[in-house]
Amino acid sequence: MGDQLEPDPTSAVPGALAMLAANGQGSRRRFLRWISGIGATISGVLVGIPVLRSFASPALAKPQPASWIKVAEDIALLDIGVPIRVDFLTDQRDAWVESRTQNAVWLYTEDGAKFKAYNGHCTHLGCSYYYDKDLKTFACPCHRGQFDVKTGAVLAGPPPRPLDELPVEIRDSSVFVSYRDFRLGVSEKLGA
Repeated sequence: MGDQLEPDPTSAVPGALAMLAANGQGSRRRFLRWISGIGATISGVLVGIPVLRSFASPALAKPQPASWIKVAEDIALLDIGVPIRVDFLTDQRDAWVESRTQNAVWLYTEDGAKFKAYNGHCTHLGCSYYYDKDLKTFACPCHRGQFDVKTGAVLAGPPPRPLDELPVEIRDSSVFVSYRDFRLGVSEKLGA
């Protein structure tokens, strides 16, 4: 039994170092996998949320609130039987871009008490129209559309529907109009 060889302590060291190196390599790989997983999750969330919002936003869109615009200070100063055009600016916001747009309405009254307001855009292609004093109609110069002043009905030309009438309120002798744009070129009065 004296011939038995005792294990060489130096021969065990390389095996232990190999074992430690393997464990260190494994934990390093595990750590890198964990960091990669967290990075992929964060990237997925950062990209996924805007993508999901872009698909869901049309379904969750809120209806455009009515914006009441003061178009006349005193009803006593308005002509009876003659339509007047009132221009005004509106603020529009599209994502991060804010802009100002000039819009118009036409006011008409036969008795000085009840008012009609028409959107200032032709229902055909959105051109501005004018009041023809000789014919006593609204006329669109682009495609020769004509509208009745009292009702907004189409008298001639290609417009698919009457002028878009807007709600009117009289507050303390001032005229307010609930301005809104509508879809152009279609026979139904649909929101834009």
